[in-house]
Amino acid sequence: MAAPEEQDLTQEQTEKLLQFQDLTGIESMDQCRLALEQHNWNMEAAVQDRLNEQEGVPSVFNPPPSRPLQVNTADHRIYSYVVSRPQPRALNDAKRELRFLLVYLHGDDHQDSDEFCRNTLCAPEVISLINSRMLFWACSTNKPEGYRVSQALRENTYPFLAMIMLKDRRMTVVGRLEGLIQPDDLINQLTFIMDANQTYLVSERLEREERNQTQVLRQQQDEAYLASLRADQEKERKKREERERRRRKEEEVQQQKLAEERRRQNLQEEKERKLERLPPEPPADDPESVKIIFKLPNDSRVERRFQFSQSLSVIHDFLFSLKESPEKFQIEANFPRRVLPCVPSEEWPTPPTLQEAGLSHTEVLFVQDLTDE
Repeated sequence: MAAPEEQDLTQEQTEKLLQFQDLTGIESMDQCRLALEQHNWNMEAAVQDRLNEQEGVPSVFNPPPSRPLQVNTADHRIYSYVVSRPQPRALNDAKRELRFLLVYLHGDDHQDSDEFCRNTLCAPEVISLINSRMLFWACSTNKPEGYRVSQALRENTYPFLAMIMLKDRRMTVVGRLEGLIQPDDLINQLTFIMDANQTYLVSERLEREERNQTQVLRQQQDEAYLASLRADQEKERKKREERERRRRKEEEVQQQKLAEERRRQNLQEEKERKLERLPPEPPADDPESVKIIFKLPNDSRVERRFQFSQSLSVIHDFLFSLKESPEKFQIEANFPRRVLPCVPSEEWPTPPTLQEAGLSHTEVLFVQDLTDE
Protein backbone atom coordinates (compact mmCIF):
# COMPACT_ATOMS: atom_id res chain seq x y z
CA MET A 1 0.00 0.00 0.00
CA ALA A 2 1.45 3.30 -1.09
CA ALA A 3 1.95 6.11 1.36
CA PRO A 4 -0.50 8.99 1.18
CA GLU A 5 0.46 11.85 -1.06
CA GLU A 6 -0.72 14.64 1.25
CA GLN A 7 2.31 16.70 2.23
CA ASP A 8 0.63 18.35 5.22
CA LEU A 9 0.33 15.13 7.25
CA THR A 10 2.70 14.37 10.09
CA GLN A 11 4.43 11.04 10.35
CA GLU A 12 2.03 10.01 13.16
CA GLN A 13 -1.02 10.99 11.10
CA THR A 14 0.30 9.11 8.10
CA GLU A 15 0.71 5.95 10.22
CA LYS A 16 -2.79 6.34 11.62
CA LEU A 17 -4.18 6.82 8.11
CA LEU A 18 -2.58 3.61 6.87
CA GLN A 19 -3.66 1.72 9.99
CA PHE A 20 -7.25 2.98 9.69
CA GLN A 21 -7.40 1.92 6.01
CA ASP A 22 -6.05 -1.52 6.94
CA LEU A 23 -8.60 -1.97 9.78
CA THR A 24 -11.66 -0.73 7.91
CA GLY A 25 -10.91 -1.90 4.37
CA ILE A 26 -11.84 1.49 2.89
CA GLU A 27 -10.04 1.86 -0.45
CA SER A 28 -10.33 5.64 -0.77
CA MET A 29 -7.49 7.34 1.08
CA ASP A 30 -9.40 10.63 1.00
CA GLN A 31 -12.37 8.98 2.70
CA CYS A 32 -10.08 7.50 5.36
CA ARG A 33 -8.50 10.89 5.99
CA LEU A 34 -11.91 12.57 6.22
CA ALA A 35 -13.10 9.99 8.78
CA LEU A 36 -10.01 10.50 10.94
CA GLU A 37 -10.24 14.31 10.70
CA GLN A 38 -13.89 14.18 11.73
CA HIS A 39 -12.80 12.30 14.85
CA ASN A 40 -9.86 14.62 15.52
CA TRP A 41 -7.46 11.80 14.52
CA ASN A 42 -8.83 9.62 17.32
CA MET A 43 -8.20 6.17 15.86
CA GLU A 44 -10.40 4.26 18.32
CA ALA A 45 -13.37 6.61 17.90
CA ALA A 46 -13.07 6.60 14.09
CA VAL A 47 -12.92 2.80 13.88
CA GLN A 48 -15.84 2.41 16.31
CA ASP A 49 -17.94 4.85 14.28
CA ARG A 50 -17.15 2.86 11.14
CA LEU A 51 -18.20 -0.39 12.86
CA ASN A 52 -21.42 1.26 14.02
CA GLU A 53 -22.22 2.25 10.44
CA GLN A 54 -21.67 -1.35 9.30
CA GLU A 55 -24.14 -2.51 11.98
CA GLY A 56 -26.80 -0.09 10.75
CA VAL A 57 -26.22 2.68 13.30
CA PRO A 58 -25.99 6.07 11.54
CA SER A 59 -22.66 7.82 11.85
CA VAL A 60 -22.51 10.99 13.88
CA PHE A 61 -20.82 12.64 10.91
CA ASN A 62 -23.09 11.17 8.24
CA PRO A 63 -26.64 11.65 9.63
CA PRO A 64 -29.50 10.17 7.60
CA PRO A 65 -31.21 12.68 5.34
CA SER A 66 -34.45 14.16 6.60
CA ARG A 67 -37.14 16.36 5.25
CA PRO A 68 -36.31 20.02 5.94
CA LEU A 69 -38.61 21.91 8.25
CA GLN A 70 -38.62 25.50 7.01
CA VAL A 71 -39.11 28.31 9.52
CA ASN A 72 -39.70 31.79 8.10
CA THR A 73 -38.10 34.40 10.34
CA ALA A 74 -38.82 38.09 10.53
CA ASP A 75 -35.93 38.89 8.19
CA HIS A 76 -36.97 36.10 5.80
CA ARG A 77 -34.03 33.82 6.67
CA ILE A 78 -34.78 30.13 6.27
CA TYR A 79 -33.49 27.40 8.60
CA SER A 80 -33.81 23.62 8.27
CA TYR A 81 -33.13 20.68 10.51
CA VAL A 82 -31.01 17.54 10.31
CA VAL A 83 -30.90 14.52 12.58
CA SER A 84 -27.96 14.76 14.94
CA ARG A 85 -26.57 13.41 18.18
CA PRO A 86 -24.70 16.10 20.11
CA GLN A 87 -23.58 15.91 23.70
CA PRO A 88 -24.97 12.52 24.89
CA ARG A 89 -25.83 13.49 28.46
CA ALA A 90 -27.77 16.59 27.42
CA LEU A 91 -29.63 14.56 24.81
CA ASN A 92 -30.47 11.86 27.32
CA ASP A 93 -31.76 14.45 29.80
CA ALA A 94 -33.94 16.09 27.14
CA LYS A 95 -35.24 12.72 26.02
CA ARG A 96 -35.96 11.53 29.54
CA GLU A 97 -37.61 14.78 30.66
CA LEU A 98 -39.37 15.37 27.31
CA ARG A 99 -38.01 18.91 27.00
CA PHE A 100 -36.52 21.00 24.24
CA LEU A 101 -32.71 21.12 24.11
CA LEU A 102 -31.12 24.31 22.83
CA VAL A 103 -27.57 23.74 21.56
CA TYR A 104 -25.23 26.71 21.14
CA LEU A 105 -21.96 26.34 19.23
CA HIS A 106 -19.56 29.14 19.99
CA GLY A 107 -17.11 30.24 17.32
CA ASP A 108 -14.24 31.78 19.27
CA ASP A 109 -12.81 33.56 16.27
CA HIS A 110 -16.04 34.82 14.77
CA GLN A 111 -16.62 38.56 14.88
CA ASP A 112 -20.23 38.31 16.09
CA SER A 113 -19.70 35.73 18.86
CA ASP A 114 -18.83 38.13 21.68
CA GLU A 115 -21.66 40.54 20.86
CA PHE A 116 -24.14 37.65 20.67
CA CYS A 117 -23.08 36.34 24.07
CA ARG A 118 -23.10 39.76 25.75
CA ASN A 119 -26.24 41.25 24.26
CA THR A 120 -28.42 38.31 23.27
CA LEU A 121 -27.68 35.21 25.35
CA CYS A 122 -27.20 37.26 28.52
CA ALA A 123 -30.40 39.24 28.05
CA PRO A 124 -32.67 38.65 31.08
CA GLU A 125 -35.69 37.78 28.94
CA VAL A 126 -33.67 35.24 26.96
CA ILE A 127 -32.28 33.70 30.14
CA SER A 128 -35.80 33.52 31.58
CA LEU A 129 -37.14 31.78 28.48
CA ILE A 130 -34.30 29.24 28.41
CA ASN A 131 -34.56 28.47 32.12
CA SER A 132 -38.32 28.04 32.03
CA ARG A 133 -38.91 26.09 28.81
CA MET A 134 -35.82 24.17 27.75
CA LEU A 135 -32.47 22.64 28.55
CA PHE A 136 -29.36 24.46 27.34
CA TRP A 137 -26.01 23.07 26.19
CA ALA A 138 -23.15 25.16 24.81
CA CYS A 139 -19.59 24.47 23.76
CA SER A 140 -16.79 26.10 21.80
CA THR A 141 -16.03 24.53 18.44
CA ASN A 142 -12.36 24.67 19.43
CA LYS A 143 -13.09 22.02 22.06
CA PRO A 144 -13.18 18.33 21.00
CA GLU A 145 -16.81 17.92 22.02
CA GLY A 146 -17.84 21.13 20.29
CA TYR A 147 -15.92 20.14 17.20
CA ARG A 148 -17.70 16.77 17.00
CA VAL A 149 -21.09 18.45 17.37
CA SER A 150 -20.11 21.01 14.76
CA GLN A 151 -19.22 18.25 12.32
CA ALA A 152 -22.60 16.64 12.94
CA LEU A 153 -24.70 19.80 12.62
CA ARG A 154 -22.70 21.32 9.74
CA GLU A 155 -23.33 24.95 10.67
CA ASN A 156 -22.58 27.63 8.08
CA THR A 157 -21.76 30.57 10.31
CA TYR A 158 -21.78 31.78 13.90
CA PRO A 159 -23.40 32.32 16.28
CA PHE A 160 -25.21 29.02 15.77
CA LEU A 161 -28.19 27.64 17.70
CA ALA A 162 -30.02 24.32 17.18
CA MET A 163 -33.28 23.28 18.86
CA ILE A 164 -33.43 19.51 19.47
CA MET A 165 -36.33 17.44 20.77
CA LEU A 166 -37.74 13.91 20.83
CA LYS A 167 -39.79 13.56 17.67
CA ASP A 168 -41.12 10.31 16.28
CA ARG A 169 -39.13 8.51 19.01
CA ARG A 170 -35.76 9.91 17.92
CA MET A 171 -33.84 13.01 18.93
CA THR A 172 -34.23 15.45 16.06
CA VAL A 173 -33.09 18.98 15.28
CA VAL A 174 -36.32 20.88 14.65
CA GLY A 175 -34.87 24.36 14.25
CA ARG A 176 -31.59 26.07 13.38
CA LEU A 177 -30.64 29.73 13.92
CA GLU A 178 -27.43 31.02 12.34
CA GLY A 179 -25.87 34.47 12.49
CA LEU A 180 -26.25 37.40 14.82
CA ILE A 181 -29.77 37.81 16.16
CA GLN A 182 -31.30 40.23 18.64
CA PRO A 183 -32.95 39.09 21.90
CA ASP A 184 -36.53 39.79 20.84
CA ASP A 185 -36.09 38.06 17.50
CA LEU A 186 -34.39 35.09 19.21
CA ILE A 187 -37.25 34.79 21.68
CA ASN A 188 -39.78 34.95 18.85
CA GLN A 189 -37.98 32.32 16.78
CA LEU A 190 -37.48 29.94 19.72
CA THR A 191 -41.09 30.37 20.79
CA PHE A 192 -42.28 29.73 17.23
CA ILE A 193 -40.20 26.58 16.95
CA MET A 194 -41.43 25.26 20.31
CA ASP A 195 -45.06 26.08 19.58
CA ALA A 196 -44.81 24.40 16.16
CA ASN A 197 -43.45 21.20 17.74
CA GLN A 198 -45.12 21.20 21.13
CA THR A 199 -47.71 18.68 19.97
CA TYR A 200 -44.99 16.06 19.50
CA LEU A 201 -43.92 16.39 23.13
CA VAL A 202 -47.54 16.35 24.29
CA SER A 203 -48.16 13.23 22.22
CA GLU A 204 -45.04 11.58 23.59
CA ARG A 205 -46.03 12.49 27.15
CA LEU A 206 -49.46 10.95 26.59
CA GLU A 207 -47.88 7.83 25.12
CA ARG A 208 -45.46 7.58 28.02
CA GLU A 209 -48.27 8.10 30.50
CA GLU A 210 -50.29 5.43 28.76
CA ARG A 211 -47.29 3.10 28.74
CA ASN A 212 -46.64 3.85 32.39
CA GLN A 213 -50.28 3.24 33.26
CA THR A 214 -50.22 0.04 31.27
CA GLN A 215 -47.03 -0.97 33.05
CA VAL A 216 -48.48 -0.05 36.44
CA LEU A 217 -51.68 -1.95 35.62
CA ARG A 218 -49.67 -4.95 34.48
CA GLN A 219 -47.54 -4.73 37.62
CA GLN A 220 -50.66 -4.51 39.78
CA GLN A 221 -52.14 -7.47 37.95
CA ASP A 222 -48.91 -9.40 38.41
CA GLU A 223 -48.82 -8.49 42.09
CA ALA A 224 -52.47 -9.49 42.48
CA TYR A 225 -51.77 -12.75 40.69
CA LEU A 226 -48.73 -13.43 42.87
CA ALA A 227 -50.73 -12.55 45.99
CA SER A 228 -53.51 -14.90 44.89
CA LEU A 229 -50.94 -17.56 44.03
CA ARG A 230 -49.28 -17.18 47.43
CA ALA A 231 -52.70 -17.35 49.13
CA ASP A 232 -53.55 -20.53 47.21
CA GLN A 233 -50.16 -21.99 48.04
CA GLU A 234 -50.66 -21.10 51.70
CA LYS A 235 -54.11 -22.73 51.69
CA GLU A 236 -52.68 -25.80 50.03
CA ARG A 237 -49.83 -25.88 52.55
CA LYS A 238 -52.29 -25.69 55.45
CA LYS A 239 -54.39 -28.42 53.85
CA ARG A 240 -51.31 -30.62 53.51
CA GLU A 241 -50.36 -29.91 57.11
CA GLU A 242 -53.90 -30.70 58.28
CA ARG A 243 -53.94 -33.93 56.25
CA GLU A 244 -50.55 -34.84 57.69
CA ARG A 245 -51.72 -33.98 61.20
CA ARG A 246 -54.84 -36.14 60.81
CA ARG A 247 -52.76 -38.93 59.32
CA ARG A 248 -50.32 -38.83 62.24
CA LYS A 249 -53.23 -38.69 64.70
CA GLU A 250 -54.96 -41.63 63.06
CA GLU A 251 -51.67 -43.49 62.98
CA GLU A 252 -51.09 -42.69 66.64
CA VAL A 253 -54.60 -43.88 67.56
CA GLN A 254 -54.08 -47.02 65.54
CA GLN A 255 -50.74 -47.63 67.24
CA GLN A 256 -52.40 -47.14 70.61
CA LYS A 257 -55.13 -49.58 69.67
CA LEU A 258 -52.59 -52.13 68.53
CA ALA A 259 -50.55 -51.61 71.71
CA GLU A 260 -53.69 -52.00 73.83
CA GLU A 261 -54.64 -55.15 71.95
CA ARG A 262 -51.13 -56.57 72.43
CA ARG A 263 -51.21 -55.63 76.09
CA ARG A 264 -54.59 -57.33 76.61
CA GLN A 265 -53.41 -60.34 74.65
CA ASN A 266 -50.26 -60.58 76.73
CA LEU A 267 -52.32 -60.14 79.91
CA GLN A 268 -54.68 -62.89 78.89
CA GLU A 269 -51.81 -65.20 78.04
CA GLU A 270 -50.21 -64.41 81.40
CA LYS A 271 -53.50 -65.21 83.21
CA GLU A 272 -53.71 -68.52 81.38
CA ARG A 273 -50.11 -69.39 82.29
CA LYS A 274 -50.76 -68.52 85.96
CA LEU A 275 -53.89 -70.65 85.92
CA GLU A 276 -52.07 -73.62 84.42
CA ARG A 277 -49.31 -73.46 87.06
CA LEU A 278 -51.70 -73.31 90.02
CA PRO A 279 -51.48 -76.38 92.30
CA PRO A 280 -54.68 -78.44 92.71
CA GLU A 281 -57.20 -77.20 95.28
CA PRO A 282 -57.05 -79.39 98.45
CA PRO A 283 -60.22 -81.19 99.59
CA ALA A 284 -62.47 -79.60 102.20
CA ASP A 285 -61.55 -82.21 104.82
CA ASP A 286 -57.82 -81.61 104.51
CA PRO A 287 -56.70 -80.45 107.96
CA GLU A 288 -53.71 -78.64 106.44
CA SER A 289 -55.85 -76.52 104.20
CA VAL A 290 -57.14 -72.96 104.52
CA LYS A 291 -60.48 -71.80 103.23
CA ILE A 292 -60.20 -68.24 101.89
CA ILE A 293 -63.04 -66.03 100.79
CA PHE A 294 -61.88 -63.21 98.51
CA LYS A 295 -63.90 -59.99 98.21
CA LEU A 296 -63.14 -58.44 94.81
CA PRO A 297 -63.34 -54.72 93.96
CA ASN A 298 -66.58 -55.28 91.98
CA ASP A 299 -68.19 -56.65 95.21
CA SER A 300 -68.20 -60.20 93.94
CA ARG A 301 -66.85 -63.06 96.07
CA VAL A 302 -64.60 -65.97 95.20
CA GLU A 303 -63.85 -68.92 97.48
CA ARG A 304 -60.98 -71.43 97.30
CA ARG A 305 -58.92 -73.67 99.52
CA PHE A 306 -55.11 -73.58 99.77
CA GLN A 307 -52.46 -75.49 101.70
CA PHE A 308 -50.90 -73.85 104.77
CA SER A 309 -47.52 -74.73 103.32
CA GLN A 310 -48.11 -72.92 100.04
CA SER A 311 -46.58 -69.49 99.36
CA LEU A 312 -48.72 -66.36 99.39
CA SER A 313 -47.70 -65.98 95.73
CA VAL A 314 -50.07 -68.88 94.94
CA ILE A 315 -52.96 -66.79 96.29
CA HIS A 316 -51.82 -63.89 94.08
CA ASP A 317 -51.52 -66.13 91.02
CA PHE A 318 -55.01 -67.51 91.62
CA LEU A 319 -56.56 -64.04 91.84
CA PHE A 320 -54.55 -62.82 88.85
CA SER A 321 -55.88 -65.68 86.72
CA LEU A 322 -59.48 -64.66 87.39
CA LYS A 323 -61.22 -62.82 84.60
CA GLU A 324 -62.88 -60.35 86.96
CA SER A 325 -59.67 -59.49 88.84
CA PRO A 326 -57.93 -56.13 88.19
CA GLU A 327 -54.61 -56.11 86.40
CA LYS A 328 -52.75 -54.75 89.41
CA PHE A 329 -53.87 -55.33 92.96
CA GLN A 330 -52.87 -56.06 96.54
CA ILE A 331 -54.40 -58.43 99.08
CA GLU A 332 -55.31 -57.19 102.55
CA ALA A 333 -56.22 -59.07 105.70
CA ASN A 334 -58.64 -57.52 108.20
CA PHE A 335 -57.64 -58.92 111.64
CA PRO A 336 -55.18 -57.41 112.10
CA ARG A 337 -55.45 -55.11 109.10
CA ARG A 338 -52.37 -55.59 106.94
CA VAL A 339 -51.22 -56.03 103.38
CA LEU A 340 -50.06 -59.55 102.66
CA PRO A 341 -46.64 -59.76 100.90
CA CYS A 342 -47.80 -61.89 97.99
CA VAL A 343 -45.19 -60.71 95.49
CA PRO A 344 -41.42 -60.46 95.97
CA SER A 345 -40.13 -57.14 97.39
CA GLU A 346 -37.05 -55.76 99.09
CA GLU A 347 -38.54 -56.63 102.48
CA TRP A 348 -39.80 -60.03 101.33
CA PRO A 349 -37.62 -61.32 98.48
CA THR A 350 -39.43 -64.63 98.84
CA PRO A 351 -43.11 -64.32 99.89
CA PRO A 352 -43.94 -66.26 103.11
CA THR A 353 -46.27 -69.23 103.32
CA LEU A 354 -49.88 -68.93 104.44
CA GLN A 355 -48.89 -70.37 107.80
CA GLU A 356 -45.97 -67.91 108.17
CA ALA A 357 -48.34 -65.08 107.28
CA GLY A 358 -50.51 -66.07 110.26
CA LEU A 359 -53.62 -67.12 108.37
CA SER A 360 -56.21 -69.31 110.13
CA HIS A 361 -58.31 -72.16 108.71
CA THR A 362 -60.92 -69.74 107.49
CA GLU A 363 -60.07 -66.28 106.22
CA VAL A 364 -61.72 -63.35 104.46
CA LEU A 365 -59.26 -61.35 102.35
CA PHE A 366 -59.88 -58.12 100.44
CA VAL A 367 -58.56 -57.40 96.96
CA GLN A 368 -57.61 -53.70 96.44
CA ASP A 369 -57.44 -52.42 92.87
CA LEU A 370 -54.11 -50.64 92.15
CA THR A 371 -54.47 -50.43 88.37
CA ASP A 372 -54.82 -46.63 88.22
CA GLU A 373 -52.07 -45.90 90.73
